[in-house]
Amino acid sequence: MKIKKGDTIKVLMGRDNGKTGKVEVVNPDKNTVLVPGINEYKRHVKARSQNEKSEIITITKPMVSSKVAIVCPKCHKATRIGLKIEKGAKVRICRKCLKPID
Repeated sequence: MKIKKGDTIKVLMGRDNGKTGKVEVVNPDKNTVLVPGINEYKRHVKARSQNEKSEIITITKPMVSSKVAIVCPKCHKATRIGLKIEKGAKVRICRKCLKPID
């Protein structure tokens, strides 16, 4: 998976299309990313006792990483990621400006 925690991403599909945010959690097993403020849903929580209140809470759900693109810090465009080997180490590069992302 080429997306890492802390990357700035842009949503390409869905109801949050066009929104940007920073990646908080990456799950490579399920191929998902969690971005606060994006892909939010409301959940109705019922009171379990008389002392508690019933309420509606907002939950941020993870979204599939194929629906997001990384925003390049150099050219500020949503782009795909390429890999390049420099000095024996893999470096992520922007496909549009060909500059390293890390």
